[in-house]
Amino acid sequence: MTEGAADRWINIRTWPELILDRLEDAGVARITLNRPDKRNCWNEAMCEAFMQSLEIIRADKELKAVITRGAGPCFSSGLDLNFLKGVSDGPLLDWDRPTPTIHLAETLRGFPRIMIAQVHGYCLGGALGIMNCHDLVFAAEDAQLGMPEILRGSFGQLVTSTLLHGGVPIKKLSYIALVGRNLSGIEADQLGIISMTVPAAELESHTTKIAREIGSRHLAPLEHHKITAQMGRDLTLSQAIQLDQLVGQRLRRAMDPLGDVGAYLKSQKGGPNLDFKREDV
Repeated sequence: MTEGAADRWINIRTWPELILDRLEDAGVARITLNRPDKRNCWNEAMCEAFMQSLEIIRADKELKAVITRGAGPCFSSGLDLNFLKGVSDGPLLDWDRPTPTIHLAETLRGFPRIMIAQVHGYCLGGALGIMNCHDLVFAAEDAQLGMPEILRGSFGQLVTSTLLHGGVPIKKLSYIALVGRNLSGIEADQLGIISMTVPAAELESHTTKIAREIGSRHLAPLEHHKITAQMGRDLTLSQAIQLDQLVGQRLRRAMDPLGDVGAYLKSQKGGPNLDFKREDV
């Protein structure tokens, strides 16, 4: 996970289980899962720190893209089984009181920033479900994504639902769950589980580059894309089109989508130019 020479990360806050940084002058924040000795498995303290970090990011409108990564040899090996056992052995939760990881997953889907998972090494079980709730996922070619729940005696809470609603064919989903064989980053890319796979040595620089590009854009269209993508996938096509209309009206209250169209068209002469930046950014 080597960083680019021009990347200067500034620490915002550090918890024992998590580190929050921002990339200087780039509109990008980074959350590092920091339990490398436990392979970054999720416990209650990590969930709480992650939620707190999102609230810090929410308060800063300059931060538009957020990278989630893991310290050490892997992204995350899943949920801490001692933590999971404590939740299971505790009093039966009311249906409107989700577990910390389910609450986190739902929060990621609705959080008004672009969430990017940077996956290396293992991403298993509940961590795969949390990964699925990010907007973009870049994974190393040799990453290992899988569902060990059946072997342990469970069914894959959060993972099953997020993979199915993410478009993974049910026969492929059942194979991943029932057989328990991990997928490589390349195989996950072929199934559409992730956005793109890259060589492990390029994962950090590639993810940061994409986050920089997103961080340079106007926040309003980024937020409105997320509304239509995350809400629209749960609707029928007709409902999703109606949602697009409503969101389009909402966007025009936040900004003028065509306010800088002349400069945009001029910048695109000769081919796509991803370096274009609106005057109001």
